[in-house]
Amino acid sequence: MKRVSVKIAYIGEGFNGSQIQPTGRTVESEVLDKLALITKLSPEELDLRFSSRTDKGVNALGNAIAFNSNFDDDMLLLKALNAVGKDIYFRSICEVDQDFNVRYASSRRYRYILPSDGLDVALARECSKIFLGEHDFARFCKPDNKPTVAKVDEITVDKCGKVLIFEFKARFFLWNQIRRMVSAIECVSKGLRTMDDVRRALDSLEEINFGVSRPDALTLLDVDYDWLTFLPADPSQFEDRIREELFRQDLRRSFFDSL
Repeated sequence: MKRVSVKIAYIGEGFNGSQIQPTGRTVESEVLDKLALITKLSPEELDLRFSSRTDKGVNALGNAIAFNSNFDDDMLLLKALNAVGKDIYFRSICEVDQDFNVRYASSRRYRYILPSDGLDVALARECSKIFLGEHDFARFCKPDNKPTVAKVDEITVDKCGKVLIFEFKARFFLWNQIRRMVSAIECVSKGLRTMDDVRRALDSLEEINFGVSRPDALTLLDVDYDWLTFLPADPSQFEDRIREELFRQDLRRSFFDSL
C-alpha cells in the first residue's frame, strides 16, 4: 500500500464538525465510510488523518486528509470516491511519504463573509491590522489546554456587493480564533467597541468578550504544502451534484422571494 493526501470540500451544514465524535454525523465518519466502501480496508489499515479541524457548520474547499491506499491509479481512486460521495467532494490528490504528517502545513487560508450593512468598512480594515503578527490569542480562542501564542500572516478585507469578505492566512489557527477575531472587528466597525478595546484584550490587559461569529459563514479555503503538487480531479465528476445543489438553492430563493 501507499500513502496519499487528498483535498476535500464540504458544506458544514449537516455535519457535527469534522472530527469523529461519540454522536452525530461528522466529515471524518463520512470519509471513512466512503474509503472503506471503495478500498475494502479497515479504519486501522486506512489510518485516516485530517490536517485541520472544522467546527459544526464550518465549510471547507480544501481541507487535507491523508490515508493509506491500495489503488495503483490515483485518478481512479478520486473518481471512485466522487462516484459514491454525496456531501463530500474529493478534489485533488498527491502521493506522500509514509511519515508525512498532514497537520504540518506551510499555511492555512480561511474566508469569512459578513453582511456589510451598518459596517464601517474602513474601520473594519484598520481593526483587522491589530491581529497581524505574533500575539497571545488567549482572549480570542476557545481554551483547549494548548499554547495560545500564534502568528497571523495576512488579513484582507474586501467589499463585494452587500457583503464584506475577509481572508486570513497563517501556518495554523487556534480553536474559534477566526470567528472571535471577526466578531471583534464587527463590533468595532458597528461602533459597539473601540480598537483600543481590541488591543487591551489582545494584550491581556482586560477581559473583554467580543462574542463568536456564526460558523456557516466561515470556509477553510485551502491547506498549503509548498513541497507538494496535488493533481486535480476531473471537474465533470462534480457536475451533477453541483447542478442539483444550485437548483435546490433556486427553489429556496423562489420560496422566500414569494413570502
